[in-house]
Amino acid sequence: MNESRHALITGGAGYIGSLLTSELLRANWRVTVLDSLLFGGESLVGFLHHPNFNFVKTDVTEPRAVRDALTSSRSTYGKAGWPKPDSVIHLAAIVGFPACQAVGRQAAWRYNVEATKQVFEQASALGAGRFVFASTYSNYGLSTDGKPVTEESPLNPQSLYAETKIAAEEFLLAQKDSVTAPLSFRFATLYGISPRTRFDLIINQFVLDAFTKRELIIYQRGYTRSFVHVRDVVRGILSGLDAPEQKIRGQIFNLGTDSGNYTKDEIVQLILRRMPQTIVDYKDLTFGGDMRDISVSFEKIKRELGFETILNVDDGIRELVFALKSGLIRNPQDEKYRNAQFIVQ
Repeated sequence: MNESRHALITGGAGYIGSLLTSELLRANWRVTVLDSLLFGGESLVGFLHHPNFNFVKTDVTEPRAVRDALTSSRSTYGKAGWPKPDSVIHLAAIVGFPACQAVGRQAAWRYNVEATKQVFEQASALGAGRFVFASTYSNYGLSTDGKPVTEESPLNPQSLYAETKIAAEEFLLAQKDSVTAPLSFRFATLYGISPRTRFDLIINQFVLDAFTKRELIIYQRGYTRSFVHVRDVVRGILSGLDAPEQKIRGQIFNLGTDSGNYTKDEIVQLILRRMPQTIVDYKDLTFGGDMRDISVSFEKIKRELGFETILNVDDGIRELVFALKSGLIRNPQDEKYRNAQFIVQ
């Protein structure tokens, strides 16, 4: 058996990171997770005694967070002798426009832009081959012509969150000739269950409200957004780790599926199929923040990386309803399932 590759994941206890950790361990990677545990660390407990898993509690805004984490004195079990990481997957961030608004511009910029620069520079100094960055299709903002946006479409950020992600992307694009190959994924809006599920995302929140309140209140009903299952996002990241370097170096990919472009009305109808007793109340109200009304093209990731999703919105709704009905998630109203509220606390 070949020696395991080593991935370092910042924010590895989070919604995407905890599931990515699981899949990398299944694929025989060594995995080092860095996380400040703002939302707790229960999502990692099941990996604690895995021989290929290592955890370090740290804050990636610290100038030497990555380099110090790889010394045996800082590691959970001191995985001495592990090779330096082949790939760094940078997920740690203040995620979403409500969370960024809650912490303010200065903190959002420090965590989402300055920390990205620091983590990349440390990854490069360590000789990591790849740096995978988690970005967002929020960067596109509002569509100007009604056509699906591509990676070459103009960026029109409507939130502080998107502004920080664009700034980080621009930094990484300028590093495309570095020893470490940068790769950015612009994720569609996520849904579905992971070891650290979030209920502040549209589909997950709608399912929870329909299940607990038997009611949905819908704003901006005609707005189109793009959705992707968290498990497919993890599969997309893995495709970026396995693809030939020349295909990913300095590239940006929208990560999702063309069939994941839905209006809010269409999402509501899918939820009503599973919970037909739900009462829907539409309100004509506009508000500031992360305004998005766009369809997204995912032709590039399909063409270049051969990536296609395997799950759809109904799959996500079905598993969410099961998790709530069965009690797998016992207290879904807990603040730890919501980024912004937990940060405010």
